[in-house]
Amino acid sequence: MILLKDILYKVPLDSVVGNTSVAITNLHFDSRLVALNDVFVAIRGTQSDGHEYIIKAVEKGAIAVVCEELPEQIIHGVTYVKVVDSASALAVMSANYYENPSHNLKLIGVTGTNGKTTIASLLYQLFEKAGYTVGLLSTVKIVVADQEFKATHTTPDSLTINKYLAQMNIAGVEYCFMEVSSHGIHQKRTEGLKFAGGIFTNLSHDHLDYHNTFAEYRDVKKKFFDELPKDAFALVNVDDKNGPIMVQNTKAKKVSYALKTVADFKAQILENQLSGLLLKINDQEVWARLIGSFNAYNLLAIYATAELLGLEQIEILQLLSQLESVSGRFQYLISEGNITAIVDYAHTPDALKNVLETINDIRTKNEQLITVVGAGGDRDTTKRPKMGHIASALSSKTIFTSDNPRSEDPNTIIEEIEAGVEPQNFKKIISIADRKQAIKTACQLANPHDIILIAGKGHETYQEIKGERFDFDDYKIVEETLKQLEK
Repeated sequence: MILLKDILYKVPLDSVVGNTSVAITNLHFDSRLVALNDVFVAIRGTQSDGHEYIIKAVEKGAIAVVCEELPEQIIHGVTYVKVVDSASALAVMSANYYENPSHNLKLIGVTGTNGKTTIASLLYQLFEKAGYTVGLLSTVKIVVADQEFKATHTTPDSLTINKYLAQMNIAGVEYCFMEVSSHGIHQKRTEGLKFAGGIFTNLSHDHLDYHNTFAEYRDVKKKFFDELPKDAFALVNVDDKNGPIMVQNTKAKKVSYALKTVADFKAQILENQLSGLLLKINDQEVWARLIGSFNAYNLLAIYATAELLGLEQIEILQLLSQLESVSGRFQYLISEGNITAIVDYAHTPDALKNVLETINDIRTKNEQLITVVGAGGDRDTTKRPKMGHIASALSSKTIFTSDNPRSEDPNTIIEEIEAGVEPQNFKKIISIADRKQAIKTACQLANPHDIILIAGKGHETYQEIKGERFDFDDYKIVEETLKQLEK
């Protein structure tokens, strides 16, 4: 039996109306899920305010309500708990409800603009290969030991996080690697969790539709490191100027990694080919199947984390060489006609620049680089012309198309992308709003040895248009189109 007062442990309370010694069944922040003897937490979200659904939750059987503002109508027999911040309260209550599962494993959070999915997923891969029982909370999927679940957000809500962590406790998971997004930090989804370590990858232009300014975006990321416990580690990329800022106020052990500057963990790129990377990490050479300088950073962060978690250097190097790329992250195929197609999640100016520069470093320049790229609707509009400028400047040909237009007109988005193209690159661009047709056109334009980059959606297997999701897989479409054209 769980009592309301037990799950309110460590939640700052403003006032209480009723009895906190009542037995409760479940905890919800969605009034539609509430049943008899449940607790309803009213959260002010970006789309709706949970306070408007308090009466509905009580009618469905809620025995307790946690809110920032008490309703005018107080129902006898229902306990009302007023708190300063409902989202924060939900996070702490979720951890208490599931008996603080993050304390029973080593939870590592990965944050930054680019590289979160790759680092978290490959750390899962590495530790699983090392023989540990491992968990993963990522954009691509959630994994409890060897059982997979579909992911809906980069960082799930606090109730979902703790539910999966509790399942990991039951499965005997020793290490869990988790993507920590700026939205997740800002919305208090990670509060109440005990992290054994935090990794900072880099910071560039993204989510300014949500965070308003770059400084606000940076400071939200920093908050994650500010709250790490002193027995945790804070591993940061000091080649990024924001790396040192992240750990200014952390209590955790500060550790750095870099390719260009002095750091605790250093790497050097010896070879960069389409087949992989030859790296020197802390004076030891290792061949990895991943491609590009951005992946050199990812591999170095993985190496450093594994060493900080107690793995031996030789074992880590052996395991690094076995790692395979993550779905939709520089995922490539070479067709029978010798055309290389690369699918990548690059959806920020910095990520797109990294991928295109990586391809240009590898290719001989005797072949074309054809880029298919768009930008998501209802998101940060300021990055659109930057994406257009980068794609057209660094490609032989560029096809602007739709990404997930959501509620916006794809043609309007494309016009905003085109605004960043410089006059000397006008002849290089084509605009095709239909993404499938854009990919097919890229394949038709390609000759043997040419390279096609399809950027923006990566691992996603859907396209979101006017509130509906349709099946759409960049990798499958380019693979099938090239097969048909080369019959």
